[in-house]
Amino acid sequence: MLPEGVDASLELRELYSHDWTEDLRFLPDAVALPESVDQLQVLLAYAYERDIPIIPAGGRTGLSGGMLPVQGGWVFSLEKLNRILTIDTHNLIAVAQAGVITQHLQEAVEAVGLFYPPDPSSRGSCTLGGNIAHNAGGVRAVKYGTTREYVLGLEAFLPDGRPLRTGSRTLKNSTGYNLTQLLVGSEGTLAVIHTATLKLLPRPRYVRTLLLGFPEARAAISAVVEVLQAGILPTAIEFMERDAVLFGEAYLQEKLYPGADAFGGLLLIEVDGNHPQVLEEEAALIEEYAFRAGARQSWYAQTAEEREHLWRLRRCLGIAVKSSGPYKEEDTVVPRTALPDLLEKVKALGKAYGFRSVCYGHVGDGNLHINILREGLPDTVWKEEVPKAIEELFRFVIGQGGAISGEHGIGWVQRRYMPLQFAPHELELMKALKRVFDPKGLLNPGKVFPE
Repeated sequence: MLPEGVDASLELRELYSHDWTEDLRFLPDAVALPESVDQLQVLLAYAYERDIPIIPAGGRTGLSGGMLPVQGGWVFSLEKLNRILTIDTHNLIAVAQAGVITQHLQEAVEAVGLFYPPDPSSRGSCTLGGNIAHNAGGVRAVKYGTTREYVLGLEAFLPDGRPLRTGSRTLKNSTGYNLTQLLVGSEGTLAVIHTATLKLLPRPRYVRTLLLGFPEARAAISAVVEVLQAGILPTAIEFMERDAVLFGEAYLQEKLYPGADAFGGLLLIEVDGNHPQVLEEEAALIEEYAFRAGARQSWYAQTAEEREHLWRLRRCLGIAVKSSGPYKEEDTVVPRTALPDLLEKVKALGKAYGFRSVCYGHVGDGNLHINILREGLPDTVWKEEVPKAIEELFRFVIGQGGAISGEHGIGWVQRRYMPLQFAPHELELMKALKRVFDPKGLLNPGKVFPE
């Protein structure tokens, strides 16, 4: 007999056997759906006492296999812990549960003139808990940073159900070790986060959005450094190569702008602020620098509807690629000056190993999403040769001073590559931390660390 709040039906187990990662599925033994923090604590203690693996889950939109129940056990879905508990307009903070959809928080704080900047492309379905677990970034990270910059405090449970409170409701805190930031990005391997205290900002009143077309993808991605020399820090600088635009247009059955999909590379750039005239001047200066760097055409979003149209296409690229068939998405990040060579390396690897790639991403902060398409590749190539290409790619990224994941996390699919990024003694330090929080190794097993 399972405790209340736990369901072992095959239908539910199949639903929680996967996230958005490739075509991977692992069937859990059961799914826990706690409706309160108290029930979550009870169920965690129950599972821990019986040595049942505990896999936290949010919106299941992850791209690294972070919530895959690779060793069975119980998936603990926090989707019912979805209350915004406080929006404090005086202290500019919000307190919200882990199951809150990111866009719902954004809209709630915007309604009172405030702003929660982290803005992943899956904001309409991902949750705050998942964002915190992976230190999600998104399109605004070039100006506003990642989720980490907005987490002031956390409430969580250790795997055995003991409560853990970190941080405070203040912007400053030099009291003891910073356990808050240790949990951010820990991918559900150290504790189960259920509530977060988040920093808010005053909401910018105006935005200006422009699209710039370049004859070649390398020219577009090279222009990022040039644009930033204008002395302006845009809210977003997004790159789309031509194939990415074509995928998005086919998925939405909409055109970006007439003629835009004829360009080899596009930059979508946005600025925000409180003075329209200043923004007009900033957009014009960005355009001037972009044309110096090789842009051949520009389009301005003249209305809110046009702006939303541009962003709808950019935000759909992940699901558009996924809908085309099996693929592998690499979430590399490098110094901005290394982006052109990274793009060139990706295409060279494609020729050498026989695959096609589709690239786009948050190039304002050096984050390039590389989608390797299967497109009928035989198993031997897909399972043996493509991983070799990925390893070669990651070695290049690390050699440029970059990292193998900018925002998606390591999870299940990238763990084999961690020894490329870290020395053995560095990995052992991380494993030692894991043992302190989770001595039985029950919390999200099989993630982050190589076998």
